[in-house]
Amino acid sequence: MTPDRGAPAGEGRHLVVIGAGIVGACTALAAIDRGLRVTILDPGPPGGEQAASYGNGCWLSTMSVIPPAVPGLWRKVPGFLRDPLGPLAIRWSYLPRALPWLLAYLRSGWTEGRVLETARALRALLDEAPSLHAALAARAGVPELIRREGLMYVYPSRAEYEAEALGFRIRRQVGLSWDEIGPERMRQIQPELDPRYGFGALFPEAGHCTDPGAYVAALVERAVAEGAVLRRTGASGLRIEAGRLRAVRTGEGEIAADRAVIAAGARSAGLAASAGSRVPLETERGYHAVVLGAETGPRIPIMPSDGKMGITATRAGLRASGQVEIAGLEAAPNWKRSEILRDHLLRAFPRLPRDLPAERVRFWMGHRPSMPDGLPCLGPARHCPDVILAFGHGHVGLVAAPRSGEAAAALAAGDVPALDLRPYNPRRFG
Repeated sequence: MTPDRGAPAGEGRHLVVIGAGIVGACTALAAIDRGLRVTILDPGPPGGEQAASYGNGCWLSTMSVIPPAVPGLWRKVPGFLRDPLGPLAIRWSYLPRALPWLLAYLRSGWTEGRVLETARALRALLDEAPSLHAALAARAGVPELIRREGLMYVYPSRAEYEAEALGFRIRRQVGLSWDEIGPERMRQIQPELDPRYGFGALFPEAGHCTDPGAYVAALVERAVAEGAVLRRTGASGLRIEAGRLRAVRTGEGEIAADRAVIAAGARSAGLAASAGSRVPLETERGYHAVVLGAETGPRIPIMPSDGKMGITATRAGLRASGQVEIAGLEAAPNWKRSEILRDHLLRAFPRLPRDLPAERVRFWMGHRPSMPDGLPCLGPARHCPDVILAFGHGHVGLVAAPRSGEAAAALAAGDVPALDLRPYNPRRFG
């Protein structure tokens, strides 16, 4: 049932949402609630394998407030360059192009104070995300896809947990709490997990999605059922006259528009630049491996400290997601990175068959749209306030989508967002 929306301020305006990923889907639904006419553009199927929203780690990780770059990370860069299969790898051929982004990435986490500032901004963006997703899933008729059972970081010992003291100290400073799990309780919560993991941090307020691709598809389908138009075409440009948006250009011609939200993930930079916002968007290529129909796995999704990948039981099977590869949009996948994830699964859950046939394992690679400081771009474009940027969420796209979509829709409707957007202002890059 379409909710009662009263008389929203945006009544009658036409919004074009560029991108049918999780942020675009949440934006479309929030815009409908504000009375906007909505058209969604995407050349691919919503929730399809071409999208980062399909292959992410499934986590609604409210505790993901620590940016990827932290003090001292620069010391590890030589190792990243030498090891093409490490958890963060940089292809030599792409290094000259990526170097400015990498330097900004390292600077953003140079001090603990900077990391704390980013954590506060991320906390505001991720707060209550599992509940927000549960409401969206219910609206779309797929409430079973959202689970609110918590998430766990697991370690071989308390010493390895304490080695990450900076991250946990900052989490506590921004209001997060967790339960420390010792060996006996670990066996109760995760009986299938390899016994070498004897310590954990359980975040009970977090959750996960059991099928992100199906979830995104259902949200877009709900938006269409409530009046949105979905067009399977991409945006090739914007027609801006005297600082106002007139139309979005596509391969099928122009679409007249009063507002546009750019939520095209890692392919958003060119459109943003055409509205005057040149932002340092990069793709952190991520991988996953799924053991189809796995009969073992975690009762609550986990991230082992020695693998730095999320392990989640999904509708399709046991998924391990992770890896960061800086290699651009066009380079071919390096499937050895997915094999690493598969091998971590085998080590973490000894009951998995050692001789898995190829048809039981599915690999995937996608593009995280990432800003160097770990925060998305949320706000109007520099030269045209009718164009709103909503991309660059990096590792938190799924969990941050409801609040991001609500903020983008508020701007499109001419309202003041409930979320303070100053930390995510695209102009922060000059």
